[in-house]
Amino acid sequence: MKIAILSRRAKLYSTLRLVEAATAAGHEVEVIDTLRCYMNIASHKPSIYYKGKSLPYFDAVIPRIGASVTFYGTAVLRQCEIIGMFPVNESVAISRSRDKLRSLQLLSRKGIGLPITGFAHSPEDTPHLISLVGGSPVVIKLLEGTQGMGVVLAETPKAAESVVEAFAGIKVNILVQEFIKEADCSDIRCIVIGGKVIASMKRQAKEGEFRSNIHRGGSASTIKITPEERVAAVRAARIMGLNVAGVDILRSNHGPVVLEVNSSPGLRGIETTTGIDVASKIIEFIENNAKPNKTRTKGKG
Repeated sequence: MKIAILSRRAKLYSTLRLVEAATAAGHEVEVIDTLRCYMNIASHKPSIYYKGKSLPYFDAVIPRIGASVTFYGTAVLRQCEIIGMFPVNESVAISRSRDKLRSLQLLSRKGIGLPITGFAHSPEDTPHLISLVGGSPVVIKLLEGTQGMGVVLAETPKAAESVVEAFAGIKVNILVQEFIKEADCSDIRCIVIGGKVIASMKRQAKEGEFRSNIHRGGSASTIKITPEERVAAVRAARIMGLNVAGVDILRSNHGPVVLEVNSSPGLRGIETTTGIDVASKIIEFIENNAKPNKTRTKGKG
């Protein structure tokens, strides 16, 4: 089987591990720099070119598309889908999960537990918006943030109003969420592949920090998740349409709440913490599911 990995950096841990796992399983694998691809969007013969040559046909494509290149990366992946290549995660699903507001609205509609979340345009509505989510402290998030960047904990109403006004001044969209104090600045990252949680870990923020991302200095440990948490993770990935996902969950007094669904979860932390070969699980999913033109949206949407 020929497998392409859409990744801007071939030496990233996650990309290297996927190459190792695919090669060990006997597959041909090539890392493709997403931004070096360009397309001929023609109805009679749509095609993709890479570094001056026609991109060969791959049986499967593993998208490792960074948040900063979501628009172009999903366009390239969509072209792969139109040609008939099997995407591990479809372009529509990736776009859906990257839009924080849309993803929360979709999860809410299906009854998934979420932190109380507010969204508004005018800073004049800030005091009421803060009260809607339970009052301070509140978490304020940029819609386009990733890996904990663009996330602020405002501990007083005045601080919250100042942060919201600052973001409004530079015309960026934000969410305001309740702060789940009982989570004790930790969350649970579940890796879902093919509708099953295959690995999970607890991430704990470093002292003096509330963001538990490992990229922000947080620590990780193994954890046994509850049946409710397992169901929430699987359902969240399914609602997003993702075959491979990292689902971040908080333990609240009213049950598990989903923070975010990540379409390109990093592998270093989860593999190092749990000892589970997640990369090989992804390759196994491809082996069991990859077929030509097996894309639900067929490049639409």
